[in-house]
Amino acid sequence: MTEMMSFTFEERLWSRGITRVAGVDEAGRGCLAGPVIAAACILPEGCDPLEGIRDSKLTRRDERAELVQMILDRAVAVRLGAASCREIDRINIRAASVLAMKRALAKIGKWDYALIDGPFPPEFQGQQAEGIVDGDALSPSIACASILAKTLRDDLMVRLSRRHPEFGWDSNAGYGTTVHREALAKLGPTPHHRISFKPVSQLAFSFD
Repeated sequence: MTEMMSFTFEERLWSRGITRVAGVDEAGRGCLAGPVIAAACILPEGCDPLEGIRDSKLTRRDERAELVQMILDRAVAVRLGAASCREIDRINIRAASVLAMKRALAKIGKWDYALIDGPFPPEFQGQQAEGIVDGDALSPSIACASILAKTLRDDLMVRLSRRHPEFGWDSNAGYGTTVHREALAKLGPTPHHRISFKPVSQLAFSFD
């Protein structure tokens, strides 16, 4: 049985009367193709430990399907946000990741405090928020957001793979695997590729 993650960060806030604590994380930051997807998740104050919840990178795809349902059953609110590959190319991946997280929080409605995976983004200056390095391994709220974001993004890449099967997105989710890079070198980028990313930017291409 997996050791259950403690609510150390959430309990510190709940004890101060801050009840709507949103965990926020993104998925797809390092991919060569597809959008970056973020999720925000508010768990109930005093939530019981959630068995199996941990960093999404440590979970299998079949596990995540069950965990998503558990999260949806337990959460007070869950919302998703995204930034497209064109937005990524225009403003850079870091800024696009923050944009996706802000969009997820905007959709969730009222939130009192945000726990954000990673270093604190300066764009959240002045808001009730903090960044937690390795937060998806330390905060259940962030871990839930991580699982939700990765599940949605993987599902999206499976659907896009049906249009472009040569790139293997159904298994690599747009990351730069050997199969993906070889197809990229042979066929060139699709409209779903991030042109600002190497090795995509190094290729002469046409969308015709």
